[in-house]
Amino acid sequence: MEIQRFVTALEQIAPPELAEEFDAGRIGLVVEGTDEVGTVCCALDATERVAEAAVRAGADMLVVHHTPIWSPVTAVRGPISHLLRTILAARMNLYVMHTNFDHAEGGVNDVLAERLGLTGTKRMTAGLVGDCSLDAEEIARRLPGGGIRVYGEVETIRRLAVVGGSGFDPELLREAVDLGAEAFLSAELKHNVARASPIPCLEATHYALEAPGMEALASRMGWHYIPDPPHVVVIL
Repeated sequence: MEIQRFVTALEQIAPPELAEEFDAGRIGLVVEGTDEVGTVCCALDATERVAEAAVRAGADMLVVHHTPIWSPVTAVRGPISHLLRTILAARMNLYVMHTNFDHAEGGVNDVLAERLGLTGTKRMTAGLVGDCSLDAEEIARRLPGGGIRVYGEVETIRRLAVVGGSGFDPELLREAVDLGAEAFLSAELKHNVARASPIPCLEATHYALEAPGMEALASRMGWHYIPDPPHVVVIL
């Protein structure tokens, strides 16, 4: 498939206008490669390990959720040098679907809600609130990577708010409460937000919350999914 047709197809799945303002210039085709796309790989992050796996798979396109080029690049050295060398040498395209895919129908938040069995869902400014009958342990079991941190007293949750990525925002918490949420699941919880939250906060990792959406996208499109969970070392 010609590259522009491929990009147009992805923009129909996750329209760029759905992205948050801070994603301006950071989504879409961020590295240009070959003009024809045949083999596509998909992952959460464009790590060097993922890029190397995509090259071994013969990919013409790597679709990821998080851009590897977040800040303006003033020097190409270190990890970004190794990553770009791998991608460019293979003439592989790199396409980023970030907050536009969070908000899109069938995107990160929808897949997360489905994985947790949420019903009767209502959309928030970001994320969803839905009915469930889960406790914290069952939520942790249904997420890849295992384990969540719980702030507040939680038993069986009848209505849960979920936001893939970093979603612990005071305004979102209030919006979730207005929609009947009894707990809030997201990533990157700050201490002051947890202390002030009107409902218990369940903190997971970005990988646990967002990787299912990218895996589901790959399955839906017939792409090759590359799992790349972070390596965590616990020092006692």
